[in-house]
Formats: sequence, C-alpha cells, structure tokens
Amino acid sequence: MFEEIISSIGDFTPALIMGLGLMVGIEHAFEPDHIAAVGTQLFKRKSKNGIKNKLKTVFTKSSLVGIFWGAGHTTTLVAIGFLAYFFTINIHAEIFSDLELLVGAMLIFLGITTIWKRKFKIHHRHPHQHSDGNLHFDAHEHNDDDHKHEHKSYLIGLIHGLAGSGSLVALAATTLDNMEMALTFILLFGLGSIIGMIVVSSLIGLPILLTDRVSIINQFFRYGTATISFIIGASILFEIGILNNLQ
Repeated sequence: MFEEIISSIGDFTPALIMGLGLMVGIEHAFEPDHIAAVGTQLFKRKSKNGIKNKLKTVFTKSSLVGIFWGAGHTTTLVAIGFLAYFFTINIHAEIFSDLELLVGAMLIFLGITTIWKRKFKIHHRHPHQHSDGNLHFDAHEHNDDDHKHEHKSYLIGLIHGLAGSGSLVALAATTLDNMEMALTFILLFGLGSIIGMIVVSSLIGLPILLTDRVSIINQFFRYGTATISFIIGASILFEIGILNNLQ
C-alpha cells in the first residue's frame, strides 16, 4: 500500500503531494525498527523530581530525541534526493535493501549496550580546558544527565535514512516535475517524521520515567526494549543477509 502510493506520486496535485509528504512522514516514524532504536535512547538515571518536573523532563527528552533523530533522517534523504535529482546519479532501490544490514547491526548494538550500561558503568572522556591553557579529559558516566548525547540520536537517524522505505520516498520524490517540489516534499516528509518520533518517544518515555524509582518495573522496560531491539536487528540480518542470498 505504502509503496503503491509513493510510486504514483507524480499523478497527484501539488497540494496533495505536500500533504502526503507530511502524513507519510508521521506514519514512517512508527515503523518497528525506528521505535526500537529510539526506545533505547530514553533511559536515564533515577530522578528525585516530583511528578510535574518528571512530565516536563519526558516532554523535553522525547522532543530532543525526536528532533535529532528526524534531523539525521532528513539529512540523509535530502542528500539522496540531491544525488539522484540534481547530480542525476542513478541510484538503484536494491542498494537501500542491502543497507538494511547496517540498520540490523545497529539495532543489535543498541540492544546490547542498553543492557550493558545498566550492568556496568560506561564512562566517556571529554576535553576540558582551564583558563591557564591546561587541557585534560574529564570522565563521566554515559547516562549522566548533566551531559547530553543527542548526537547519538542524530547518528541513528542518519543510518535509518540510508535504508528502508524512507530512501524509497526520496527516490520517488525525484520523479516530480521540478527540484523545488521534490525538495519540499522530502523536507515535509522529514518534518512529519520528527512529529511522529516526538509522539513515539513520549509514549515510550512516559512509563519509563514515571517508574524510574521502581527498580523492578524500570528494569522490565529497559530489558524489554533492549530485547526487542536485538530481536528486530537479528531478524533483519537473517532475512536480508541469509534468506535473500539463498533465493
């Protein structure tokens, strides 16, 4: 259904094309591999804040995750659109199917590290320069709330943009009459994916954060999210890396 609509995009009116880009982008965010990947980014250390501040934190955190994931996703799609349309580079849809292997590997990695950083403390080191010019590296825990890692959500979005239906959308947009309409369609699709991912992140993040003081329930969400991410990633690798090669 999705691919049939996209393949007929050239027959639609400009207004319908723009509306379609936004709505398809919102729907695109709800794909299982997207939900699994973003879900692993919503865990944080225990908070002593009241319910009001926790709800504010949920909205802020989920919004940032959605915005950065969508920005990364859109960056890749715009790049694909420019290569295919402006530089007239012939990109075969089969390439994006093969790139699903990268998404599968990423989901497995996210699943493992989501559990790993709960079992073991993962530290990052970042440069810090004093006024006298001396430079040293400060270590901090990976889930330290005082240090944000939105760039990870951006990277996940970039990788997701390389594979799957999102790339097909970018290729379909290049069949439109002019570059401006094609780029606008891709950007609206990206905006829709950001909106959809904010909703997804909020729905996942709310129960996670509200139960952060109940260790057993919070661990259930953490391990469940990690397991789902791992299973989806493994199924992608099995289907594309093994089954498709046997056919």
